[in-house]
Amino acid sequence: MLTDFEKGVLLGLLVGEGHFGGDGKQAQVTLRMHVRHKRVFEWLTERFPGSKLYGPYTHGGRNYYQWMIRGKVLREELIPVLDACGWWRIDDHSYERYVRMKKRYGLNVEHADE
Repeated sequence: MLTDFEKGVLLGLLVGEGHFGGDGKQAQVTLRMHVRHKRVFEWLTERFPGSKLYGPYTHGGRNYYQWMIRGKVLREELIPVLDACGWWRIDDHSYERYVRMKKRYGLNVEHADE
């Protein structure tokens, strides 16, 4: 169970830096940031056991980690948190990308907090 503060941090990270897509078979949420943010990624993997941290990578002059969440952890842990936080009220662009991912992969697209 996340605190309200933790939910806010999570939402802020995903609104600002999150990618919502999939591999054609399953949905996934990806967060990629500079290696200096390693503690943020460790914090995420602690709160969402079963999510994965990859890296560090060096590509195109960038040094980054990539956090990925998919499968049961995405469906049962992350999506309920995101659906209940009122995201759709504060950022149309990132929320629409999230909704498109959910529609493409057959995940519930209701606003849980309406």
